[in-house]
Amino acid sequence: MPLVTVVIPMHNEEENAADTLAALATALEKQGWSYELVPVNDGSTDATAERLADLAEKDPLIRPVSYTVNRGRGYALRRGFALARSTYVVSMDADLSYSPDTAVRMVTTLIEDPEADLVLASPYMPGGSVEGVPFARLALSRGGNWVLRRSLPQPVWTSTGIVRAYRATVLHSLDLESDGKEIHLEILSEAMALGYRVVEIPAVLSTRRKGTSKFRPKATMTSHLAFSVLERSAWLFSIAGLLLIICGLAVGIYLLTVFMRGDLNPERPLMTVMVLLFLGGAVGMSFSLLAMQMLELRRNMVRLQADVRRLSYAQQGTLPESDER
Repeated sequence: MPLVTVVIPMHNEEENAADTLAALATALEKQGWSYELVPVNDGSTDATAERLADLAEKDPLIRPVSYTVNRGRGYALRRGFALARSTYVVSMDADLSYSPDTAVRMVTTLIEDPEADLVLASPYMPGGSVEGVPFARLALSRGGNWVLRRSLPQPVWTSTGIVRAYRATVLHSLDLESDGKEIHLEILSEAMALGYRVVEIPAVLSTRRKGTSKFRPKATMTSHLAFSVLERSAWLFSIAGLLLIICGLAVGIYLLTVFMRGDLNPERPLMTVMVLLFLGGAVGMSFSLLAMQMLELRRNMVRLQADVRRLSYAQQGTLPESDER
């Protein structure tokens, strides 16, 4: 059983496939680690599948997965994770926007820190940096991660990146469903609900040198905004309810001053507005409590599913014995 599995989703990456796999293999071999590389051809329309097949014929440590329809990064990662046979699983990008050394440092962190369960490569945390990335894309990414940092139960600097390392037992306990890039947020949400410890290490993000970027700003922003709303729905409802109540109080204070002057008319529209504001605030606070209960119910379901999956894997004897915790 290898120590490390590296899963690399690829879509139209024929220019990068050989160099990426070779660079990762060199970095892992320098550590003396046993490893396997699992590139996942996610419905490429170029010669990515053929390139991976040729490379696998020459190197038995390369175990490619290929299918003809582009299903998305999340689906590709799930396919790769399902094939992992190692103690530690790393996910990397196909264009090596992060150096292969990043994979080594993430796995080393898991080995040296028994309390760490997931390690994220973070260009946005103190000590990290970005090189050559277009300003518009960088601004969207930084802004999105700033919002998401305030949406997750445990704040992290970079929550949307693919470059991560996991204990295999962590991945076995997650019930992942996302097909797109939102899988990165789904993983963090479920892992945090299960009490896993997330660690970030500073990393350098650089622009790709070959091939075409797969970044889709509209789809990315939409999925991240939806996730933020769902994760913090209780907070949003409570803020909205509180603001309505404050506005109702302000109207009430104004009407009280009018009443003290003897000019209050019960038929004034502001009386109706005040009542509606208070009612809206009460509804908002009620929805907040309901959202909190639903969020806790979802987390309990995640924990229950994780227990079932652990039991299933334990019965099958497929969990890495050296890392059962």
